[in-house]
Amino acid sequence: MAKGARPIRPLPSPWKRAVNWLAISLPSVTVVVILASPRSDLAERLTDARFLIEQAAAFATAIAAAVAAFAMIIPGRDRRLALLPLAPLAVWLGSLGQGWLEAWLRASDALRLTNGWLCLPGIMMVGAVPALTMMGMLRRGVPIAPRVTVVLGAFAAAVLGDVGVRLFHSQDASLMILVWQFESVSLLTALAGWGGRFIMGDTTIANSHRFLNRRPRNSFPTLPSQH
Repeated sequence: MAKGARPIRPLPSPWKRAVNWLAISLPSVTVVVILASPRSDLAERLTDARFLIEQAAAFATAIAAAVAAFAMIIPGRDRRLALLPLAPLAVWLGSLGQGWLEAWLRASDALRLTNGWLCLPGIMMVGAVPALTMMGMLRRGVPIAPRVTVVLGAFAAAVLGDVGVRLFHSQDASLMILVWQFESVSLLTALAGWGGRFIMGDTTIANSHRFLNRRPRNSFPTLPSQH
């Protein structure tokens, strides 16, 4: 059976694939931010330590989730890599929680919850290309746990979309970000996870069929017939 076998090129490491994903995703995010018109106070916000920490932690969360998703489609990789995004996610949520606590102690207007439903379509718009790119790259591997894989990939794309949204959306109150933006990220991730098997399909069987179909027919040994 090995007579007509062809060499198979292994997938690059999860870190390299995450870099490739960012190489495609970041230009698309930049284009959307430019088309949506960057916020008028962006230069001022880029000098604010809290804003930079929140954005850096969110960006690190997206990268960690992407690496974890790509690790999930390589057989033999440690499944505990799925927990990789938890550390930067804790920093991100911690920075938002600290901002909310400070606003609460000051009895600031930042505690008022206003309508922020535009966050959901904004994140979808910014994260569309990263999400499609992510799913296309994930389908090239073998998803041992399709739903977990899709959840991680969708989470990476949604968080990257949120990073882009904050560059043109002037919503900075920590409570608003927690309720509207982070909840939008969670909703999109949950929807993707629910359709994980449908999104990924049965990649293992499909890859097996493609492999068998391209093998020459005479490469299989024939068993002697018994009469």
